[in-house]
Amino acid sequence: MVDARGLSCPVPVVMVQKAVNAEKPNELEVLVDAMVCVENITRYASSQGYTVDVKEVDGGEFLMTLKKA
Repeated sequence: MVDARGLSCPVPVVMVQKAVNAEKPNELEVLVDAMVCVENITRYASSQGYTVDVKEVDGGEFLMTLKKA
């Protein structure tokens, strides 16, 4: 789980990039609190072969689930 709440881009994308490179996970959950982070992480994840499912939780926070395609 990557918790990037309260952080501005590009920091959340870098955190996800580090987790993907270090762990090569088949599935990774990411928690963010800005739609721009959702968009940027989705773009990065797609470029790495992940599908992305986004659910809004706790009003304004988003739980992203990245799955290796």
